[in-house]
Amino acid sequence: MIFPCFRKLIGVDTLYAIEGPRHVIEWQPLGDSKWLIHKHYASDYPRYQWVSELLAEAGHAEAISKEEWQACLARRSGEDERSSLPRVLKNWSFAANTTFGVDAMATRAVEVQSDADVRWVLKQTREAGLPLLVLGGGSNVLLHGDWNGWVLKMAIEGMEVLSDDGRELDVVVGAGEGWHKWVMQALENGWNGLENMALIPGSVGASPMQNIGAYGVEVKDRFLWLEAIHQETGALERFDFARCEFGYRDSIFKQAERDRWVIVRVAFRLDRKAPLHTAYGAIQHELQELKVDVPSHRDVAEAVMRIRRSKLPDPNVLGNAGSFFKNPILDPEEFNQVQKRHPQVVHYSLEDGRFKLAAGWLIDQAGWKGHRRKGCGVHDLQALVLVNYGGATGSEIWALAQDIINDVQEKFGVQLEPEVNQIRG
Repeated sequence: MIFPCFRKLIGVDTLYAIEGPRHVIEWQPLGDSKWLIHKHYASDYPRYQWVSELLAEAGHAEAISKEEWQACLARRSGEDERSSLPRVLKNWSFAANTTFGVDAMATRAVEVQSDADVRWVLKQTREAGLPLLVLGGGSNVLLHGDWNGWVLKMAIEGMEVLSDDGRELDVVVGAGEGWHKWVMQALENGWNGLENMALIPGSVGASPMQNIGAYGVEVKDRFLWLEAIHQETGALERFDFARCEFGYRDSIFKQAERDRWVIVRVAFRLDRKAPLHTAYGAIQHELQELKVDVPSHRDVAEAVMRIRRSKLPDPNVLGNAGSFFKNPILDPEEFNQVQKRHPQVVHYSLEDGRFKLAAGWLIDQAGWKGHRRKGCGVHDLQALVLVNYGGATGSEIWALAQDIINDVQEKFGVQLEPEVNQIRG
């Protein structure tokens, strides 16, 4: 079944747009010329059954075409509810739209600003049989060459408070909002819990996909739910915490459901009295430098931003995607073998008994920090960061990454994995 589906109640003007198995928008007539619009999410079985009955045309509901539905809307409101089609850009360059700045091209690109735009792009690519690349802030991708397909550039914006009990509040944010912009907006409003993730590049929509995190806090710690559109059916569905299957820099959207969904909005639960996370020595050092004895959430964000600016190159100046590699996580037996051979290995104990190694330390000790070849290299202040000095191709950067992976494996017996998504045309 392709969504949305459209229904009308026989004998009355009430209309429905069914956007997914649990999502319905209802238009009820108000007076002679207006609509009262309700958005329904079937969070329990009775509501889910109601949506199922609408889909099955049970009771007085009848199926109508999209054209009939639009005509019914226009007759009452006097306006054509059909939105204009999004603009299609041909021979679109990735250089200015990804933080690595690799010069690669896409056949077509569309900047989407609504769920309807997303479905339109999905329909075009489905009918043309062309591959689709969903792109947010472009901060976590490396193009290995030109993309022989369409790019869906996410630009759905907006922030809405769903509930607020005076301390905790739930806020839904458009997937196209910049992550750092959202964090700073939340802090300005006194909505706390995201401050340790200040200055992380990218978009809100990409944040749960990667389960981004920094200095002891991850997106999953403040995540409530997200809504995404299925690429094949156009169905809008809601993913709660359990359904996302979050892991370290991982989620179901990078595993079983990879390339099947377009995330359109994310909801967070924030706390005006959220506990501060300042255990990392680097944060404590920066707070001391700032002469802050009793830090606020904004102080912690400022400390984090100072750390990131001191270690990570500005992608507007030097092309990069932040940390290129994940910190390896080892079982106790594997860790003991590494530590026996390398007693100074930098590591962190995890709650489940495993150990996280510092990938930057491994790469540094292997002698790669500051290494440069042609137009790319390893940053001289942070070995986790690969950089494009100018003119490097994605294939050249990936070749460097593979050499580092192989060398670390040979010297330490540890397998590094890229955190950055590799996109091959």
